Amino acid sequence: MTYATIQFEVENGVAILRLDRPERLNSFTLAMHTEVREALKRVKTDENIRCLLLTGNGRGFCAGQDLADRRTSTDNSPADLSHSLDTQYNPLVRSLTELSKPIICAVNGVAAGAGANLALVCDIVFAARSASFIQSFCKLGLIPDSGGTWSLPRLVGRARAMGIAMLGDRITAEQAEHWGLIWKCVDDDLLMTETLKLAEHLATQPTQGLGAIKHAINTGMSSDLDTQLNYEATTQGVLGKSQDYREGVAAFMEKRTPVFSGK
Repeated sequence: MTYATIQFEVENGVAILRLDRPERLNSFTLAMHTEVREALKRVKTDENIRCLLLTGNGRGFCAGQDLADRRTSTDNSPADLSHSLDTQYNPLVRSLTELSKPIICAVNGVAAGAGANLALVCDIVFAARSASFIQSFCKLGLIPDSGGTWSLPRLVGRARAMGIAMLGDRITAEQAEHWGLIWKCVDDDLLMTETLKLAEHLATQPTQGLGAIKHAINTGMSSDLDTQLNYEATTQGVLGKSQDYREGVAAFMEKRTPVFSGK
């Protein structure tokens, strides 16, 4: 399929999705939402894809919503922002968090507004040393959306989440790593090398197990201990019947490298 606002390719079990509106810092339009949604459907259903790498082209990762693309009514009444969230951003966030495959994000430049929060809901986030994260909503009289009010306090705690959200200051990649907002800050010229290396590694690992880890940690943040213990027992029961578990045990006993199928 040919895309106009993204680039999408699959190699070595890794789907690489690049936001591709560099002249607008990869800000989202309705067309981009549609194309990303189609690409994610393929990632979800194609068994040959076992990891997703999300990044952007040009000097920015994503500047959030392209305000010029938002349609206003002819009588100049305010735009219904809840409609945009309900129909575009929230389904996108749910698709990323519910995807039963690991998602690596490579933040190659500024990640602002919804763009920052889309990065933060990915499973493992790398950022180039020159990259930055900006919760710009407070500058417009808004709240962090696209999962921002959910992810920020879970990643950095209430005090830092409040400061980040209320001040809208630029958070450097190095500071983001120090605070636990992202996994790792790397030199600009190593960003894609490092993220692709990890993505290709994850694409050879037990995909069902990785998907279950993702779901367990996401739900565990709001579960009580007893509920989570029961969930762990049920999930282990399912995973213990998988081909990858049998292969992992056999490889351990035979002192060889396992060859996982993702099943």
